[in-house]
Amino acid sequence: MDQDMFARLAYLALLLVAVGGWLIIDLRRNPGRSLQQAAIWVLIFLGVVAAVGLWGDIRRDIAPRQAVMEGGRVELPVAADGHFYLLAEVNGVTVRFVVDTGASDIVLTRRDAARVGLDPDGLSYFGQANTANGRVVTAPVRIAEFALGGIVDRDLRAVVNGGEMDGSLLGMAYLNRFSRLELSRDRMVLER
Repeated sequence: MDQDMFARLAYLALLLVAVGGWLIIDLRRNPGRSLQQAAIWVLIFLGVVAAVGLWGDIRRDIAPRQAVMEGGRVELPVAADGHFYLLAEVNGVTVRFVVDTGASDIVLTRRDAARVGLDPDGLSYFGQANTANGRVVTAPVRIAEFALGGIVDRDLRAVVNGGEMDGSLLGMAYLNRFSRLELSRDRMVLER
């Protein structure tokens, strides 16, 4: 046993003597209240141990994440709002997309377009799209690289929405690159 280990052991022994001594004195004065407080501390300790042990499951339920597997398989869990979200590297920048089977194209918000190196103010907005919020103008662009884990596509067509959007959309132009799209209540599976 080295000196560091001995010092730790001595500290723990001293702490145990101090807490144990206080507990014995307190038990003699008011046993009911002392046992109640001890039970509360034991429950707090057990709760913390359970939370640490189950943290992976808790995090997976609260904030599920996508999984990109070997062989071109992508699994997307449903989010709390009922949508499927996909994180992809667009020109080296992580962009969060709402997977939208009702959208035709890859649609970038003006903000995301600027983040990935496109100039939204310098684009020509001559296209149009019909959305749930009405007709909007769009500008055609090319995405140099779209990476989803080991799945990399280059020179993809996309559009930048001239209107306000909460987030970028991943439409059928990209989803059709997969040979299989399976949708269940809690998961979307894409396979190439």
